[in-house]
Amino acid sequence: MNVPDVDALTSPAGRALLDELAGSAAEDPVALAQRLRRAGHDPHLAALATTQVRLRERAALKLGPRAHGLLLTPAGTEQATRAVVAAEHARRFAAAGVRRVADLGCGVGADSLAFLDAGLDVLAVDADPVTAAVAAHNLGRPVRCADVTAGVTGELAGGDGAWFDPARRTGSGRRVFDPEATSPPLSFVLATAARVPATGAKLAPGVPHAALPAGAEAQWTSVDGEVVECALWHGPLARPGTARSARVVRGGRVDELDDTDLPQAPVGPVGEFLHEPDGAVIRAGLVGRVAADLGGRLLDETIAYVSTDAPAPSPFARGYRVLEVMPFGLKPLRARLRALDVGALTVKKRGTAVDPDQLRRQLALKGSRPATIVLTRLAGRQSVLVVEPLGAQPLSPSGPPAGPPA
Repeated sequence: MNVPDVDALTSPAGRALLDELAGSAAEDPVALAQRLRRAGHDPHLAALATTQVRLRERAALKLGPRAHGLLLTPAGTEQATRAVVAAEHARRFAAAGVRRVADLGCGVGADSLAFLDAGLDVLAVDADPVTAAVAAHNLGRPVRCADVTAGVTGELAGGDGAWFDPARRTGSGRRVFDPEATSPPLSFVLATAARVPATGAKLAPGVPHAALPAGAEAQWTSVDGEVVECALWHGPLARPGTARSARVVRGGRVDELDDTDLPQAPVGPVGEFLHEPDGAVIRAGLVGRVAADLGGRLLDETIAYVSTDAPAPSPFARGYRVLEVMPFGLKPLRARLRALDVGALTVKKRGTAVDPDQLRRQLALKGSRPATIVLTRLAGRQSVLVVEPLGAQPLSPSGPPAGPPA
């Protein structure tokens, strides 16, 4: 897509065609193309519009119903901040007293829309002409097409904030993991924060802790179990005394915890319940906080599993009832799962090199019941825990138990 294509989509004919195609994303592409051709639509405009409809359908998973009124690009759809997370970004800026946010690398405008919703003024900038044109349509205001490293931050005054969402893919689409290889690089973000205190940035969730600066708050966010970002907050955007935090969004509910007075979690045996901390908690290094809040213990000081002797629900961990514990061995595990009439097997693992897909093939289970096992280390020994998610249909043993929880 190019800028004239954006103009075509925003023309009266383009808008009318997009309205006509609303809800057609599931229609067979060949049949849809034939239908539009018979109706006399320009083939190029029809192709652009049908692509937009499919992108909108994908983006609705992140952006909600609003996506169906936006223009999108494939890359912009992939990198767009989820609406619930963007709203949390905007809340940080508003709470810090920021009046205007420079969205530097605004993409299709997901964060800028949240800033506007929060009553903030926005200076949106993107280096790509097509993306800038798309964002201008989405925001209903001009978007500057410029390299954000070429003097834009020098225009920011007191009370302004800066927000970065660096591009993390090369021109060929390859994912970039080095924060200094993103566009702009992390070093530019940090240089901006030295001049514009209220600076935030959306980094990849896998950013190494060693790359993060002292004096800032790094906050990992997960949405319905998927870790989606590490946001870096500087100056008034950071909470005093907090270096690392986790935000867990599940079913629209938002919960947070941080490293203030972070406790050292004890290590102990398996109890009746196992808790798997959320990925954002693990990335932030806050498993000890969750263990303390649950009144539990780690199974191993290097592995993010927590055990308790009583049920202890938490928004920061998924709970399981421990049914059996046994040493890891292919033959005894196969025999035990077959005795339980297991067919569909969920394999969770930490601290082991076992490949779950290969293990399922080797077990060759053909039963009628689902089950969950956890592969991990217990007292330095490779072990298997047969568990059931709390609230799931009980997996009643149909044979002698392999041993009680140790």
